[in-house]
Amino acid sequence: MHTEVQKKKKGLVDKFLNIIEKGGNALPNPGTLFAILALIVVLISGIGGVLGWSVSFVGINGRTLKTEEMTIYTNSLMTKEGVNYIFNSMVKNFTDFAPLGTVLVAMIGIGIAERSGLIATILRKVALSTPKKLVTMMVIFLGIMSNVAADAGYVVLPPLAALIFLSFGRHPIAGLAAAFAGVSGGFSANLLIGALDPLLGGITTEAAKILDPNYVVSPSANWYFMIASTFVITFLGTLVNSKIVEPRLGKYLGDEKIELEQITKEERKALRVAGVATIAVVLLLIPVYFALGKNFLMSGLVPTLVLFFAVPGLAYGKSIGTIKNDSDVMGMLTKSMEGMAGYIVLVFFAAQFIAYFGYTNLGTILAVKGADFLETTGIGGIPLIIGFIIVVGFLNLFMGSALAKWAILAPVFVPMLMRVGYSPEFTQLAYRIGDSTTNIISPLMSYFAMIIVFMQKYDKKSSIGTLISIMLPYSVVFLIGWSIFLAVWMMSGLPIGPEVDILLSGF
Repeated sequence: MHTEVQKKKKGLVDKFLNIIEKGGNALPNPGTLFAILALIVVLISGIGGVLGWSVSFVGINGRTLKTEEMTIYTNSLMTKEGVNYIFNSMVKNFTDFAPLGTVLVAMIGIGIAERSGLIATILRKVALSTPKKLVTMMVIFLGIMSNVAADAGYVVLPPLAALIFLSFGRHPIAGLAAAFAGVSGGFSANLLIGALDPLLGGITTEAAKILDPNYVVSPSANWYFMIASTFVITFLGTLVNSKIVEPRLGKYLGDEKIELEQITKEERKALRVAGVATIAVVLLLIPVYFALGKNFLMSGLVPTLVLFFAVPGLAYGKSIGTIKNDSDVMGMLTKSMEGMAGYIVLVFFAAQFIAYFGYTNLGTILAVKGADFLETTGIGGIPLIIGFIIVVGFLNLFMGSALAKWAILAPVFVPMLMRVGYSPEFTQLAYRIGDSTTNIISPLMSYFAMIIVFMQKYDKKSSIGTLISIMLPYSVVFLIGWSIFLAVWMMSGLPIGPEVDILLSGF
């Protein structure tokens, strides 16, 4: 009887996800869809401009990190100024789209490592030595840990995870989804303090100063909770992958293959040479790290990524014979860039849509209205915190930047929750849960288009609907599971970081 009930529930979940997938894929090509969405933003901004949509609030200036009274109006794209913006910003929107440069530059290193044979050999070695039951858990855990390197995990891990799953005879898209869930859905969890922690802490500090001018939020404010969350998200992601995503995808019947032959003597030698080259790269980067200081995590990661793939790839290729001269290297790079042509076209339209949405202030207006709604509900305690997380998760679908969104929400919610006894660090922690969990289903998320392109390597018919239907179970389970975990932590009264409690002293 219990099994029959489980099958019935599973059938309902599959039907629901199939409806989402079919509905999403019935839409035009992703590039065309982003173009249509951009036009819709133009039309809505015109309506908002005529009707005078605006919001007033206390916000944090992104440049000075100071709180100030702000009034945000809808910037119409159907005025003379708006049309001027559309035409003058089109090239800039495309070239300044953050993931574009990251992906293309990173592909220089990855392309050499891949086409020299290094990545395939490493994957075979991993596949032959890793227990099958631990692969999903390993991929999700590595995805979570990769966010310490800002956005580098988005570029590297999903395509590698797809290949790892393929080498095990499993569906590659399930591997890609598991990595994306770890990197993006678990974005704030980590065993280490990442690049985002001090940035969020700076905004939270300024919001807290509205009530306490001497309050300071440290980068390690959420560290204990985020360490524990790493294991929670790894467990939840593994559960979703094994119980929902992989069974729904079924057996992979595509053309992509990886042969699991034993590592040859020549390949073992080439791997050792690549290992020595990797050590040389590390030694080279040590003085670079100290020279760049805190900027290393912000500006030095992509060049580091290129070196970490390109130098060992060159060493491996030279040893194994796949690279004989510089022409071979240039040929590899050309082939790698050819594979990114679809992504470049898609990014052009996605960049316009995201830029228009930001220019019109529609996302900001929606965020402030959402914050005002929650503030007026009058709920408190755990329901208030869960409501806050849900509102942030919803707003995240329309306003992708974690920092820009927090700069708007922090001056509202940090003082509000301080008045009822919650520490600013705890409010920041709750915000991070809502901000992370819906990244993987939001087309406004910068790397969303890139994941679609990676996915189309294994299923050419896949589109936005396919990706959302695959990632939705992760998003829902992460949101519910992480919120429950937070509620339990609240009841336990444990500190959320070094010398940081949930409640302010005196409450």
